[in-house]
Amino acid sequence: MKFKVLLLSLLLSANGFAAEKTVIRIGVQSGGTVEWELPALQDELKAKQADVQLDIHHVANTEAGKIALQSGAVDIIVSDWIWVSGLREKGADFTFYPYSDISGVLMVPKDSGIHSLQDLKGKRLGIAGGELDKNWLLLQTLAKQQLDMDLDASVEKVFAAPPLLNEQIKQGRIDAVLNYWHFAARLEAEGYRTLIDGRSILQGLGISDSVANLGYIFKQSWADRHKQALRQFLDAGKQAKQTLCSSDAAWQKIIPLTKIDDETTRKHLRQNYCAGNIEHWGETEQKAAEKVYLLLHKQSKQALTGKSEQLQPGTFW
Repeated sequence: MKFKVLLLSLLLSANGFAAEKTVIRIGVQSGGTVEWELPALQDELKAKQADVQLDIHHVANTEAGKIALQSGAVDIIVSDWIWVSGLREKGADFTFYPYSDISGVLMVPKDSGIHSLQDLKGKRLGIAGGELDKNWLLLQTLAKQQLDMDLDASVEKVFAAPPLLNEQIKQGRIDAVLNYWHFAARLEAEGYRTLIDGRSILQGLGISDSVANLGYIFKQSWADRHKQALRQFLDAGKQAKQTLCSSDAAWQKIIPLTKIDDETTRKHLRQNYCAGNIEHWGETEQKAAEKVYLLLHKQSKQALTGKSEQLQPGTFW
């Protein structure tokens, strides 16, 4: 009898351990792309019976997410690798795993007379992200290389939040807008024209390989302790993106999260979101990222990248 009781106790204990999952605390911006994906991602984790449980922390904006990660309030956020390299230069052990290679877009009204960067001279240009926005810095570099044009001095710059910039171009208060991809998708749905996008800027600068702009960021030391759980999470994230891009039924489930009622806008949003899927991420793409880093380092006069002239080792996981 004692043996049976002991055996039953061991079985119950084993089942208890089996039920325990690694909790991953993820910082997510409300209304952001990552939030859209979470239902599909959680479905993938459940379907694969992964040993992972997500603890979702909503953050107000990008900076709030960075603070949450650095303070240890969350384990993972989505941000850019330039920031990671800067942290590593200061001795931190954060690292980056690619999430999306989609970038900003320079747009003008459909009937605008602006057809090239040269045509921007004397125009009012709306810019999301501020003076150190990567797209803005790279666009200036392209104008200098191709046209020997000081774009910064040639346009009247208007810095504002992405939604406000969209409203300003609709009202004719600015002539062109360099905005984040999902806000550009909204303009595209209304007939606005793309002058150049982030990928084309890089190609114009001689960088043909895809470079991830955003990625999951976490501590290397944390990743080393939770390798299996992290891998399950990342694999589920990839599958979730593929499902949302291939399954209309799956996409329909997340439409309320996009807070967009117009079907045409939804269509453009989905197309652009899916265009950002990372197909390859290896040595070739990482070397391309190093080239981008050098361009940003020079154009920003170290203000964006920090003093280091090289991308820090370990930036990419």
